Amino acid sequence: MAEYNAMDTAAFKGVWVFCEQREGAIQTISYQLLSEGRKLANDLGVELCGVVMGSEVNEGYVKALGGYGADRVYYIDSPLLKTYTTDGYAKVLCDLVQDKKPEIVLIGATNLGRDLGPRCAARLHTGLTADCTHLDVDVEKYKGFLRETSNIDVENTAFEENTNLKMTRPAFGGHLMATIICPRFRPQMSTVRPGVMQTQPFDEAGMNKVVIEKITPALTAEDIHVQVLDVKKSARKMVDLIGADVVVSVGRGISADPKKGIALAEELAGALGGVVGASRAVTDADWLPSDHQVGQTGKTVHPRIYVALGISGAIQHLAGMQDSETIIAVNKNASAPIFEAATYGVVGDLFKVLPDLIKEIKAIKAAQ
Repeated sequence: MAEYNAMDTAAFKGVWVFCEQREGAIQTISYQLLSEGRKLANDLGVELCGVVMGSEVNEGYVKALGGYGADRVYYIDSPLLKTYTTDGYAKVLCDLVQDKKPEIVLIGATNLGRDLGPRCAARLHTGLTADCTHLDVDVEKYKGFLRETSNIDVENTAFEENTNLKMTRPAFGGHLMATIICPRFRPQMSTVRPGVMQTQPFDEAGMNKVVIEKITPALTAEDIHVQVLDVKKSARKMVDLIGADVVVSVGRGISADPKKGIALAEELAGALGGVVGASRAVTDADWLPSDHQVGQTGKTVHPRIYVALGISGAIQHLAGMQDSETIIAVNKNASAPIFEAATYGVVGDLFKVLPDLIKEIKAIKAAQ
């Protein structure tokens, strides 16, 4: 293995995506990160590599990573990697980074990624920015992002010309956005929230030309200090907001009768074939579990239809749903900011509007 020095920034080249798999199947966040990594690699003029760890992972899934942008996939196969352990995965990923020296490493901000990323960053003597919602290496593209999302006077602000990874994430509970760089150490590491980056269309030509490099890791049972005896899956079904085609979200406007408001939202979601989401105010009040939350500190969604019920439209919530194809807002406050983002708006009491709306939708579906 070549000598490793995290401060020798010139020795590092390439963009990597850690492609998380569970029970042999690649997770959706991996395709999102590859799509974003492809843009960064193009701006830098470097190779995009996926890294897959596991045991007997479906090789069709591994090859398919090329269809989402990967030029090369490092497939690390070992029985010791079949079930995730911090010791095993961190050692193997750090060994590979020290050998190949990528300049950027992206990891999904999943439960697994949030454990793996910081441990690898510490061992590699570099920095990591957690829960990112935007990434840039090109300064002009970053300026464009700031023009659209901030009140910074971009034209009269001096920007240093460099290709450091500009990692933007929510700060102070989502009330501010902070952009962080890691100029003196490599690799530049970031965990990225699921659902934030959009997956590019699958490219069969990319799949056919991707290079699969199979690696046998220097990993023994002695390297893993925890033995996984059994894996128990949670009995509670989590709501799939990110993959939903229709999301019906409730906000503080249901406070007069939370149970009735949620019941109406569930009925509307059922009629539209969707799922129920919520603003932070709703989950903070324990009216719905946290996995229903949409926004900067929740999940980012891109459904075909997003219905906002009693949601004022704070910037933190808008950041999680503003890219929805069609936004329908119901709010009794005619000046609520949500109407500025809405495709269609209804000014009225949701408890009076929804029963009629649900009745009409059901009648139309019955007629069809």
